[in-house]
Amino acid sequence: MRRLFVAFAIAFGLLAAAGALFVYSPSVQDRLMERVLARATQSLPTELFEQDALRVFVCGSSGPLPHPTRERPCVAVFAAGRFWVVDAGPGSWNTFGVARIPGERIGAVLLSHFHSDHIGELGEINLQTWVAGRPGPLPVYGPPGVQQVVAGFQQAYALDTGYRVAHHGADFIPPERARMEARTVRAEEGAPAAFLEDGDLRITAIRVNHAPIDPAYAYRFDWRGRSVVVSGDTAKHAGLAAAAQGADVLVHEAQANHIVAAVQVAAQAAGLERGAHVLADIPDYHTTPVQAAELANEAGVRLLVLYHLTPPPPVAAVERIYTRGVSDVRPEGWVLADDGMLIEVPLGGGEISVSSLP
Repeated sequence: MRRLFVAFAIAFGLLAAAGALFVYSPSVQDRLMERVLARATQSLPTELFEQDALRVFVCGSSGPLPHPTRERPCVAVFAAGRFWVVDAGPGSWNTFGVARIPGERIGAVLLSHFHSDHIGELGEINLQTWVAGRPGPLPVYGPPGVQQVVAGFQQAYALDTGYRVAHHGADFIPPERARMEARTVRAEEGAPAAFLEDGDLRITAIRVNHAPIDPAYAYRFDWRGRSVVVSGDTAKHAGLAAAAQGADVLVHEAQANHIVAAVQVAAQAAGLERGAHVLADIPDYHTTPVQAAELANEAGVRLLVLYHLTPPPPVAAVERIYTRGVSDVRPEGWVLADDGMLIEVPLGGGEISVSSLP
């Protein structure tokens, strides 16, 4: 027994010594850092671009209210060798960066509408993908008004662009590639508009109901027999259910109005009149989780992904309150989105998988 105790003491002593060596030895610290950096830079997630599945990456799962880990609305679809970004919610590029997505392989940004929580990261997405080596200007599609939005971001970043060209050189980051190209999409109620084709990929705009914001769009991606629809912001909308018929994945906004009402009551009681007023205004132009489940059933989609979570649930217990009633309507085939979530739809059929990028 005494020998066993001595062995444990020696082992713990060695561990303590190793820890001290790491803390106080720059050479050990540097070697460990070099190993970690080598592993990180040699393992970029290029498998996301393989032609065996249609992939959906949640780069922002929150609505406009604050949350410590969720960024604002952003969904990326990987198809035809590139990734296509629906909405540029503030902070969303951080999710791409943490996941080490190769920015130069962006196809375009598609804006559903021009609320601040859907456009705030546009300048950063443009900057980061340009510096990463994007081969040309960044196409930005959206409803009428997209020209004004793109021009504003372009002007706001003009000085920054000049600084970077002067610092790194025009040969390394050509200034002509720093531009964004605004492309207006026009879709009418009940008449979805296919506006972009890239090989086997077709992207369609669907007019939804986010009044008084009009027009506002959802987007459908069809690629090699697989499909995904991203709702953007909308009240429950029959036209969206029709346009999403048979889709493999529906990424749909979900606002928990029963929680919004409770927060409004608390704000009112605390004398927070302005906050209470805003909370009273927002329920009528969003979709609840239960309504999103009903719409997914009507459309016959395989997987419903609830995103644009307002207010974003802070802990698992609140997530259960948030989705109360969803399982009664749709017992399976739905998930609550989180930043970094990856959905893969195999091209040859088979089960849809849900995981997270590290």
